[in-house]
Amino acid sequence: MAAVGSGGYARNDAGEKLPSVMAGVPARRGQSSPPPAPPICLRRRTRLSTASEETVQNRVSLEKVLGITAQNSSGLTCDPGTGHVAYLAGCVVVILDPKENKQQHIFNTARKSLSALAFSPDGKYIVTGENGHRPAVRIWDVEEKNQVAEMLGHKYGVACVAFSPNMKHIVSMGYQHDMVLNVWDWKKDIVVASNKVSCRVIALSFSEDSSYFVTVGNRHVRFWFLEVSTETKVTSTVPLVGRSGILGELHNNIFCGVACGRGRMAGSTFCVSYSGLLCQFNEKRVLEKWINLKVSLSSCLCVSQELIFCGCTDGIVRIFQAHSLHYLANLPKPHYLGVDVAQGLEPRKAEAVYPDTVALTFDPIHQWLSCVYKDHSIYIWDVKDINRVGKVWSELFHSSYVWNVETEFHSCCPGWSAMV
Repeated sequence: MAAVGSGGYARNDAGEKLPSVMAGVPARRGQSSPPPAPPICLRRRTRLSTASEETVQNRVSLEKVLGITAQNSSGLTCDPGTGHVAYLAGCVVVILDPKENKQQHIFNTARKSLSALAFSPDGKYIVTGENGHRPAVRIWDVEEKNQVAEMLGHKYGVACVAFSPNMKHIVSMGYQHDMVLNVWDWKKDIVVASNKVSCRVIALSFSEDSSYFVTVGNRHVRFWFLEVSTETKVTSTVPLVGRSGILGELHNNIFCGVACGRGRMAGSTFCVSYSGLLCQFNEKRVLEKWINLKVSLSSCLCVSQELIFCGCTDGIVRIFQAHSLHYLANLPKPHYLGVDVAQGLEPRKAEAVYPDTVALTFDPIHQWLSCVYKDHSIYIWDVKDINRVGKVWSELFHSSYVWNVETEFHSCCPGWSAMV
């Protein structure tokens, strides 16, 4: 009986012996010579001319990306001026206009999958980080969709990136094996301050006045002061000055989200831990207060001037007052796992399980909150009135790997389109 062996060749399990023939050595007596090998025919691969390739590129354009690869809030961001939401999809940045339900796209020309992104405060640029060996931190012009700067300073991937509110600097944090934290003068393409972090960093956030930023991670809450680090007039990179937050009895926690306060809460810093604790630090880096979210797991948070949003397990998003940490409400939950949304949502069941919330970003213009869930779905909620929260837009994608694709061409429209 024939079975398939390594390399895809058929192996005979009945013990059939094949003649052992080497080039230039006659077959042994009693064994027949193998048939002559067929002549080898080499064909030169036909290649499209440069003009033909350009013609194909001009005829083919990306209309829509169905999918998202954001794993946490580092892969989701919002333009504070327009409300457009940007998220990662492989090596593509998808810029979504929720009101018009239209996408724009920025392609990473290096063809490396993207790991983090952030809008500039004026909405004109997006900064991205990459996965892989010698990843780059790249700046993209949102209007022109082209790259305006490339900065190389990491070895093994970029975990998170951010613009300073005054747009003078960009901060990039490498993965745990990289350990490098860089502050860039992105207009001059130089590192002005740098340091190493010995633990895994998951998130970072800038203060409203750009004087410092905060990183959080495994047993880690650290305040980094830019004015002290960059005020010295030197041409070389200077050490980045950092001070640890005073955690007290919470020093063994893993912190997965951070947001510096806005408006009247500008002096405070809010953090959330995997264990479900929402913490508030004051201007002196001291843990001032903390509350239990009463969930088995929390993963992300974002803030507005008045509200704090905490993303948790089972589709929960809890809302608190920023100035008092007083609990206000929960967001509505998304669809439950296993439901066929094409057939319409059935009444919610008591035993239903919902996807975890993994990423949040807030739109200050429309007062909308964008949520990414663990099943790769996106919901945008109107939170102007937290007692009457409504869904603005949602999209559901493949919740796991795509194993097969088929193409279907439509000629009913003036321009041909293909679904893949």
